[in-house]
Amino acid sequence: MSSIFYDKFERHSHGEGLKGRATHYCPGCGHGLAHKYLAQAIETLGIQDRTVAVSPVGCSVFLYYYFDVGNTQAAHGRAPAVAIGHKVSNPDSIVISYQGDGDLASIGLAEIVSTAQLGIPISVIFINNAIYGMTGGQMAPTTLMGQKTATSPYGRNEYMGKPLKMAELIAQLDGPVYVERVALFDAKQRVRAEKAILKALRMQVEGKGFSFVEVLAECPTHLNMTPEESETWVKDVLANVFPLGVKKDVENPESWYHPAKPIFDPGMVMKVVGGTDEAPHRNCKSFPSHIAPNDISLKLAGAGGDGAQTAAMLIAQAGINEGFDATHIPSYGPESRGGTSYADVHIAEDEVLSPASPKPNILVAFNAPSLAKFGPLVKSGGTIVYDSSTVSDPPPPPAGVKQYGIPFTGIAMELGKQVVKNVVALGALQAVTNLFPADTFLIAIRQALKEKAKVIPLNEEAFARGQQAAAHLV
Repeated sequence: MSSIFYDKFERHSHGEGLKGRATHYCPGCGHGLAHKYLAQAIETLGIQDRTVAVSPVGCSVFLYYYFDVGNTQAAHGRAPAVAIGHKVSNPDSIVISYQGDGDLASIGLAEIVSTAQLGIPISVIFINNAIYGMTGGQMAPTTLMGQKTATSPYGRNEYMGKPLKMAELIAQLDGPVYVERVALFDAKQRVRAEKAILKALRMQVEGKGFSFVEVLAECPTHLNMTPEESETWVKDVLANVFPLGVKKDVENPESWYHPAKPIFDPGMVMKVVGGTDEAPHRNCKSFPSHIAPNDISLKLAGAGGDGAQTAAMLIAQAGINEGFDATHIPSYGPESRGGTSYADVHIAEDEVLSPASPKPNILVAFNAPSLAKFGPLVKSGGTIVYDSSTVSDPPPPPAGVKQYGIPFTGIAMELGKQVVKNVVALGALQAVTNLFPADTFLIAIRQALKEKAKVIPLNEEAFARGQQAAAHLV
């Protein structure tokens, strides 16, 4: 079993001294025993090199400090969804989702239910100590009626709902083949817990289906008890509300999970998406490093209907057509109705490392709130292009930032279609920044409008008018 754990636990004192062999868990915490039985099961089954442990937030998150297996950290509650990704991308892997009650039964409730119903072989170890452990002892979905916590100081009552019995809930679904609730409060229960965790993993090794083991565990710190008192509380109180035992055990389930391995051949992917491995026709002689060395960030913002999102997609497509890496991340919040919605775009010579643009090189603002909100964030040396038809009194730009006002809306109205103001903006952007040659933008526009060929001339004219309006400002 020792080989399943790392030789030193880097969490404490960088693995030096006694703390290099001590977990971060409080004295009497049930996580330690659960870790031990999980490690024993991995060793018994000889699956260390195939195992991927998925741990989300909460006290369970630091599993990866201790287990010498494949490890993935998931967002709060999303461990089952991440586990599915690992299992289907590598069917031979043994995937374990290790979660606490605040994680699995609260924000992750939809994920665990849908994953269990799907039924593919994944093993879930669910630690139920009836409270949020890491974040300060708040009431959890499994907190008992009358139990006092940081957020139920007078005890949980009917207005707060009743505790969720997850093992029973999961057992009634069709997908799982094995569901059991165990505890750790005495030697007999620990043996049962050890066997249950081993069985849950064996069912996966044999390809028989989804398994779920709920472990009633002690949390002396937030129960305000000694380790011995917390064991008694789990035995006499918690186990009365959450009865121990097997909740579902399908007799002789079939070994059904034998999918073909996924294909990662880029050529096959290109056939599916209709792509090509031919080098792109490039209008750019090189990456537009006059704006930024190897990664250019843009933000386009406006009110709903301004076309900021469409313009952002066109810029990203133009970058891809030139053979660069490009991303477009839209933001549709409540402000999109009359206020400010925005899109972040990156164009990178090799690879976009982060798609967000908190401090863009370029801002295209379609209204006054957008200019006021994002203008101060533009990097020194950057460029702001805004709609002077809607912004009559623009604030001064940050130091080192060039700012240009072009009447996007006014020009679009002259052309008879206000909706093309975003294409006017692209023309202006091209003129003042030379991000890409004009043909690069026009090709992206034609591609986007290939099913509406009649409006291509209008959009080409809108682009040209935007260029003309901005050219004399540069």
